[in-house]
This record gives sequence, C-alpha cells and structure tokens, in this order.
Amino acid sequence: MTKSNTLLLTTSAIFAFGTMAFAETLPLRELPGIESRDYWVPGEVNAEGKLEAMQEVVGSAAVPFTGSLDKPVQIALIYPSADTSDFWARNYLALTKRLDELGIAYETTEFASRQIEHSLQSTYANQVVQDGDLYDFVIFGPSELAIQADNIDKMSASDGFSTFVWAFHTPLKDLKNQPDAWFDFSSAAGALTMCDYMLGRLGKDITMAMNRGIPGITDNQRSGDFKACVEEKGGWTTAYEHYGEYQREGGFEGTSLIMQAYPEATIIHNANTAMAMGSVEAQVAMGKEKEIFSTGWGGTGLELDAIRRGELDATPMRMGDDVGAATAEAIKAHLEDRAGDLPFVFLGRITVAHDQMSAEEIDALEQEAFRFSGVGALER
Repeated sequence: MTKSNTLLLTTSAIFAFGTMAFAETLPLRELPGIESRDYWVPGEVNAEGKLEAMQEVVGSAAVPFTGSLDKPVQIALIYPSADTSDFWARNYLALTKRLDELGIAYETTEFASRQIEHSLQSTYANQVVQDGDLYDFVIFGPSELAIQADNIDKMSASDGFSTFVWAFHTPLKDLKNQPDAWFDFSSAAGALTMCDYMLGRLGKDITMAMNRGIPGITDNQRSGDFKACVEEKGGWTTAYEHYGEYQREGGFEGTSLIMQAYPEATIIHNANTAMAMGSVEAQVAMGKEKEIFSTGWGGTGLELDAIRRGELDATPMRMGDDVGAATAEAIKAHLEDRAGDLPFVFLGRITVAHDQMSAEEIDALEQEAFRFSGVGALER
C-alpha cells in the first residue's frame, strides 16, 4: 500500500449520494432475460440520455471546476494494480490527469493487490470503511464481482464517502446498498458495434467461424451477442466454434483447424487480442492471411500493428482512457451537487479500427484512446 498525505476535506459528508434509496427504484425498465439474471444490464438502470451525455463530456475538452475546496479531495483506490495488466495504471493516469485539467486538487491513497488476492481486498475494504472520515471518494476495482459483493455493499453503505466501481457494468440485484456509479466497457455494446460494421462492409449470407474464449458472461457477450446479431440481421452461418481459452495457442490451433476442415468459412472472429495474434500467426504460416477476414477484440497496440501490416482486418476498439476520465468528471459532478446528472453505469466508447483506414487515421484513433495514459507500453 502506498499512502499520500491524508489532509481531510471537511465537506466530504455533503457529497454522499443516498444509494439505498436509489437502489429501491431499480430497475428503471425491464429488458429481455431479466428474470434469469442476478444482475441488471446498463439499459435497465440508466436514465434516458445520461450515458450518451456523459460520453460526450468525456470525449470533449475539460470544463474546469469553478467551485472552491477547503482541502484537496481525498481519493482511495482499491484495485488489483499489482497484476501484469496495465488497465489499472492507465485508468489511474486518466483519472488524475483529467482531474488536473478540471482544476480539482486531490490526494490519492492506493491499496494494491493481485487479481487472485480476494481476502487482501477485503482487508483493504474494512480499513477504508473504518477510516471513512479520511476519504471523500473510494474507487473499487473488484478482484471478482460476486466474491467482492459484500465489500461493495459495505463501502456503499458508508455515509462518509462516495463509492465508484471500476471494471464492471452489471450491478448485482441483491446488493442492499448500491455504489454511486459503475464504470466499464461493455462487451455487449462492442459486439453490436462490430456486428453493424461487419454487415455494412461484408453484407449478408456469409459463412464464418469463431475462436471463442471461456464459457461465461464475457464470451457470451463478445462472441454470443455478435453471432446472434449477424445471424439474425444478416443471415450469416457459423461453420464452427472453437474455445481457445483466450490464449494465443488457442487462437492458433482453432484457426489451423478452421482453415483445414472448414474452408467455406471466410471470416474468423477472435474474442480477444491473444487469440487474434495466434489466429494471424496460423494464417501467415499457411499463406492465407489475405484470403480470410479476421477480427480481434479491444484495439490493443498489438492488434493495431497487425492491422497496419495487413494481417488483421478489423477490431472493436475501446477508447481506453474513457473510464478514468469519466470518473474524474463524476467527482466533479458530485462536488458541484450534480450527481443526479450521471448515468448509474458509465460505458466507455467503442469504435471499429479496420484495414481500410489510413495510417494517419489509425494513429489518431490510438491517440484518442490513450490521450491521458500515452500510446505504447507503460513504464511500471
């Protein structure tokens, strides 16, 4: 754990949101499948227009905070930032740099863990609740949503600070106290964005194959929702589905099998970067990278480089710094007593990067995605 100075903002209690009362009004609307889920999807809990309005704010230049603070805002972050992934570090950079642009003085306290250290996160959650009068905002990146549900509930019940959850966008129905907001990217939204692009570019009645991840909610959205959309709207046929467990080897093996046994499949969907890189490797090894239209997921630097080389054709690309920047804007809204303007679940923007873009267009998209945290690997 790293600790900054702990100056107390005396007005912190003013910004508590009253999440218990808010949770009692959910859902705002019911969407198909709600009975079978133990969580809500964003469309069931977001008031009309608030997400789109927030996305526009996040994608625009900062409008400085015009209020005054007695002391810097105190922010605690509990997240698995000790892991290899740079997701958390990039979120932190985007959060703090956007706060700088907004002119909001802040001090942060970071409680780091690894993804598998569930009990350590519980210890940190208890400590933050115990020291609740030290903090104005607590940002929680759960090691796993269901395992950390009690800690989300516990922190959300605090009167001393507002609670934000990072990296999940499926509010659990049985929480007695909902956090003030959730911040994430939606695999389901990305699947539909990709579906519209693929149908618009390639048309109807196509045969595809899929390198799927691991059975579960993420792959159900990235792969399942994409498959359902292109089959329903475009009459596409799925020749084969291979579960590559999100590993490069899985993408290589699945693609090798597809090219040999299902030559009628002219499209290969890959559910993450690692499998996309393995898929590309297999295609290049057989000299078929120009014959197959292959897709990735996420718009990482590896994927963009593969598009530049002409090996990968398209990928749904996350504007990666949106989550951190949106959190900074949410802090500003709370300080200005405008918490009611916020969507309950914020989703970062997802667009499609593809091989018909110029090098300059791809570069510009990459600059926008990592406008705060920087293009290229982070020094950690």
